[in-house]
Amino acid sequence: MVLNGIKVIAFDADDTLWVNEPYFRKAEADFCVLLKDYMDEEACNSFLFEVEMKNLGLYGYGIKPFTLSLIEAALSISDNKIPNSVISELIKIGKEMLQKPIELLDGIEETLKFLSKKYRLVVATKGDLLDQERKLIRSGLEGYFHHIEVMSDKTPKQYCKLVKHLDIQPEEFLMIGNSLKSDILPVLDIGSHAFHIPFHTTWVHEHVEDEINHPNFKELKVASEIDDFLR
Repeated sequence: MVLNGIKVIAFDADDTLWVNEPYFRKAEADFCVLLKDYMDEEACNSFLFEVEMKNLGLYGYGIKPFTLSLIEAALSISDNKIPNSVISELIKIGKEMLQKPIELLDGIEETLKFLSKKYRLVVATKGDLLDQERKLIRSGLEGYFHHIEVMSDKTPKQYCKLVKHLDIQPEEFLMIGNSLKSDILPVLDIGSHAFHIPFHTTWVHEHVEDEINHPNFKELKVASEIDDFLR
């Protein structure tokens, strides 16, 4: 599949441009260690996920909502008996996540540098606006992008709004990301193109079991393969 007529290429941010998800897995593990006197690790992880899912519609995505869910889960698991020192430790975990150094994925800057000469590039991501803007600046990649769009969720409706804002047609839009659920399926649904670059760690909420068979879809191994499918 070689694409003609692409005008805008959008990149997801977390785990597409830079490392993100392993920090959440580490925070979850630390959380379960702090709560080990109240609940075993498997049950602790399961309960935390339930709290996150319950809060998703209220808080949205990102580190700050995750931190609030850590505190709420700890209070629930301990029947409000958790020591203040543990609450302080959970807040510390959240702050440390917000200050993690940016680790770019291999080859991504070289790919952006090449593509930016031929296409308009944008960031299309979920999460907290302040955090994502801060990470983009700290990454050193900001100059390659024409626009950053931080969505409350990645739905076909949100992608349609983005395409309209960019003043292009759906078939002129290509999305690149690591999540089949957020970066690929809703984009294919509106008639755009999508390249999937898997990351070794994926949040269970983003898992998709079904195989994707669609003419506008391509799975890549690394970002440097992108240009092989563009003309």
